[in-house]
Amino acid sequence: MSKLSILSELWEFLKVRKKWWLMPIIIFLVLLGALIVLTQGSALAPFIYAIF
Repeated sequence: MSKLSILSELWEFLKVRKKWWLMPIIIFLVLLGALIVLTQGSALAPFIYAIF
């Protein structure tokens, strides 16, 4: 399965089941994951990991 098919499947699930309350949670998790990945090699990494 490609990443695009997973995203389209998730979108169809949210649309059909009317689970719109999941969208802020998913967006927050994606942004948090991107923050951790992007700051992994920088000087900010110890501060980001200290938050958790």
